[in-house]
Amino acid sequence: MPSPEPPPLPESALEERFLAATGPGGQNVNKVATAVQLRLDVYALRLAPDVYRRLKDLAGSRWTGEGEILVTAREHRTREANRTAARARLADLVARAHVRPIKRVATKPSRAAKAKRVESKAARGAIKAGRRKPGFD
Repeated sequence: MPSPEPPPLPESALEERFLAATGPGGQNVNKVATAVQLRLDVYALRLAPDVYRRLKDLAGSRWTGEGEILVTAREHRTREANRTAARARLADLVARAHVRPIKRVATKPSRAAKAKRVESKAARGAIKAGRRKPGFD
């Protein structure tokens, strides 16, 4: 059963800061703070324990000691484009955490599969034995 759609990120859990960006923009990049640093307070989302664990694993080094996720977007020249990109990446991260992984069911090879494997190993060994120099037995 797939888990329900993740809820939208509440504005009260988000905090934005604008930084001087690097990259394209010419001299304008030195004057205008276009990069966006977005912080998400994870505790405000009230996630289920398994979703919280998956989110923490997915966030990796973006997870801070205060229980926040820090996403920085600086690939575009405008604030709005960077803001949109940061929010999209954050929403994608939370959505991926809501997806429950499919458990792998352990299986055993059948008796016929084991026998076939042993036969093919013996045949391969016979081919290789035929390549050897004859012994002085």
